[in-house]
Amino acid sequence: MNRFTWQRAVIKVGSALIAPEGNECSGRFLLALARFITASREAGKEVILVSSGSVAAGRSKVKIRHNASIAEKQAMAAIGQTLMMANWQRFFDFPCAQVLLTADDLRDRTRYVNIKNTLREILIHQALPVVNENDTVAVNELKVGDNDNLGAYTALVAQADTLIICSDIDGLYTADPRKDPTATLIPTVEKIDATIYGLAGGAGTSVGTGGMRTKIEAAEKCTKSGIQTLIVNGRKGETFDSLLEGSVPGTLFKANSTPSNARRLWLTHTLKTAGTIEIDDGAKEALVKKGASLLPSGITHIHGHFEQGDAVDVVCNGNTIAKGLSLYNAKDLLLIKGKKSKDIASVLGYETADVAIHRDDMVLF
Repeated sequence: MNRFTWQRAVIKVGSALIAPEGNECSGRFLLALARFITASREAGKEVILVSSGSVAAGRSKVKIRHNASIAEKQAMAAIGQTLMMANWQRFFDFPCAQVLLTADDLRDRTRYVNIKNTLREILIHQALPVVNENDTVAVNELKVGDNDNLGAYTALVAQADTLIICSDIDGLYTADPRKDPTATLIPTVEKIDATIYGLAGGAGTSVGTGGMRTKIEAAEKCTKSGIQTLIVNGRKGETFDSLLEGSVPGTLFKANSTPSNARRLWLTHTLKTAGTIEIDDGAKEALVKKGASLLPSGITHIHGHFEQGDAVDVVCNGNTIAKGLSLYNAKDLLLIKGKKSKDIASVLGYETADVAIHRDDMVLF
């Protein structure tokens, strides 16, 4: 087995482990995990849980038709969330702290920082943060969509060094082990590429929403940011015995860089782009080689209807070279593209800044 060390881990637990029957919380697969969490904390380590299961837990309490409406599913989540938290709390003699997030919370820089500070304080006060998507209010455009990627975002915002994804299979295989008896476990992944994604199948159970692909997506977000990621079988008690001994009884995705600063992580992984700015070769050279801000004079085309403060892709000759926060909306950038910075005020009648995207609000790819 691979050996690994860690100090602050995010552990993602899916519905298939929390509510294996699909309609209520169960402790069947959670006792060994709870012992691992307690032992890790006693060893001075920090743990954050990302837990699915609220909708499954509420399903037995809300009698609905087969095709539930959004409001009915949100009612199930609201009722089931307390049941899920109570299910976790019964395993521990220290407090569990509920943290409910939407994708919108993660995209907003102020709320992102508040989440980081809240998680830090919960850990300082020796409580166990239990993070879940806020399904009671989130609609599709506000949802992360699966708790594998929510686990990755949580690891990023919490500045963890490890993400442990508890699944119902042992890790990443050369093929689907449920269908192919010759499939073998891949103990280590050095780099996530198209070949690794090609090994991903569909969702493994009818309870959860995440399959192997979302687990690889989560691993890619984390490993590129210096966070090692493990996929292990959460249904086996011996899994957590091995983890306590520092061994990986599954697949270890190795971190391939040192952790970046929090703002860079937020820009890179969390914000969705609202438009595109095309630039010329001179502007590209200034960004890449000189670490400069993007000036209006280097902009050639604007695509999309973004507002001031929205994230945009910066493209040169068809290649995305950067992502950043625009200091002007698309309409105004159309008017000042190709112009000198000194001409912004005369063209627009006002001047927010003498650059289109400041270097501090930009990440180069």
